[in-house]
Formats: sequence, structure tokens, C-alpha cells
Amino acid sequence: MLFPDYRPRRMRQNDAFRRMIRETALTADDLILPLFAIGGKNIRNPIASMPGHFQLSVDNLVKTARDAHQLGVPAVILFGVPDRKDPLATSAYADDGIVQRATRTLKDALPDLAVITDVCLCQYTDHGHCGCVEDGCIDNDASLDLIARTALSHAKAGADMVAPSDMMDGRVAEIREALDENNFSHVPIMAYSAKYCSAYYGPFRAAADSAPKFGDRRTYQMDPANALEAIREVTLDVEEGADIIMVKPALPYLDIIYRVRQEFDLPVAAYNVSGEFSMIKAAEQMGWLDGPRVMMETLTAIKRAGADMILTYFAVDAARLLGTK
Repeated sequence: MLFPDYRPRRMRQNDAFRRMIRETALTADDLILPLFAIGGKNIRNPIASMPGHFQLSVDNLVKTARDAHQLGVPAVILFGVPDRKDPLATSAYADDGIVQRATRTLKDALPDLAVITDVCLCQYTDHGHCGCVEDGCIDNDASLDLIARTALSHAKAGADMVAPSDMMDGRVAEIREALDENNFSHVPIMAYSAKYCSAYYGPFRAAADSAPKFGDRRTYQMDPANALEAIREVTLDVEEGADIIMVKPALPYLDIIYRVRQEFDLPVAAYNVSGEFSMIKAAEQMGWLDGPRVMMETLTAIKRAGADMILTYFAVDAARLLGTK
């Protein structure tokens, strides 16, 4: 097809034509809202680096989740900010843990909202790592039981789905076995399968108080330079029983989302992480970018790359904007 016989602008000349040939459709159904739960009542601690987001006590968490659900957002993912930490992350799997309490309350108040729980130990350990520490090293196999116990405690509290984010080898199989043995075979696993050791997590670590107290997470999160390794990681999680596979972060790894989408026939999630959100918000506040337009362009790009669902701090803003179209 060559000019002048083919003129692509013919199909761009009005809104109706553009809508008719649009290849990627973003809807509120694609969005999952991350929420940070903290103890106490009537607490709404602003997260300075994430405008519009807060550490929320359970009562305010319900209000925020209800607002999102009324806008059409089908699911939230919960992160806990505990009141105590120790080497074995006991608050992560305690019956009265913050995520467990928040899950029970949310399911009572909003039974049609899907509640996904992040399964990790970093917020709950006094050293800030995602597994047990032995002699200054992360002990993969010793961590698996605690991770599985955490996932099981979330299921018992009523979580609709569990999402292990620790990147320990073998944790999906360990969780699947624990859930199945305790009559939770119906609870799916959204695995953070290709989770990179990224500098884009900075605002989240402040929000969840989960920064490591020594070293970094390069021994278990992936090297940003690697792509083939992502396919191996996803393959492991699929073979161990993952129901949804995730790539995190999203924007610097659109190529990985695309490759995963081409290689696997399971639903693919992408996490539009805190740093991606904060950069756009900061540029918007400085007047350098049209925030809503950049937000929608970003989310559309993630969807176009192959994501079936997007975990994003833009979920409420995007759903509100989508609802006006």
C-alpha cells in the first residue's frame, strides 16, 4: 500500500472513525487498585511521594475501596503496614495481622469486590528482606514455609486471590500445596513471576516501610538487563501452579510483557509501580505534562503490550475518566 492510493489519515479525520478502528480498548475492568492498610481508627496518613495515596486504617480502607468499586474497579490488592516486626515476620501470618483484619472487613462490607493480598515478608521482618536471613544471606528454602503460611492465613481471612511477590524459588508450588491441603483449592495465585530489582520501587518502600536494612534485593529479584531469564522464571511459576503471571515494573519492561504474552496462554498482569506513578504526578504538578493524558497513554501502552490486567495507583483516576467517555 503506497501513497496516494492509501491514505491512513482518512481514518483519523474524526472521532467516530478513530473509535471504530481503535485496536486497544482500556476499561475499568482492567484495573486493580493497590491499598496500604495500617492499624488504628480514622487514620489517613498521606504518602508524600505518591500524591492522593495514603496509609489507611481499615475503616478508611473500606471507604476508599467502595469508591473505587463504584467507579467500576473490580479488585484491590492489599499491602500491610504492621505495628511490629521481627526476624521471622510473625505479623505476616498472624490471625490478627493487619492484612487479615482488612481482608475480613472488606469482604464483609464489599462482598462483590475481589480482594487480592500481597504475600511477602519484607514489611514484617525487622531486616526488611523478603525471606529469612541466615548469616547475612537470604535463605530461600527456610523462607518457603513462612511464605506459604502467610498465603494460607490470607485465604482463611477470606482473600479471593493471593499474590506472592517475594521471588523465592519454589514459593508458588509451596503455596499451592498449602492451599490445596487446607480446602482452598479454589483460591487462585497471581505470581509476581518476572519481578525486576528496580529503582522504580522507591516510593512504595516508603509507603510500606519495607526498605531493606542492609544490602539490596539483587540476589532474589531479577537483573534489569535480562529478558530470557524472565521466560524461565514465568515457566517455573506456570509449572508450579500459578493462575496469573505478572511482570513488574511495567513501563521499562513493556518488551517483557509482550514476550510473556506471546509465550504463555495464562492471563498476564503488569504492575504500573509507584515510581512510574510518582514521576507522572511530579511532572504534572510542575506543569510539564498533561497528567490525565499521560496517565491514559501509559495505561494503554501497558495494555497494548499484552497485559490483561494492570495493578496501578492510577486506578481510581483512570476509572473516573473512563466513566465520563
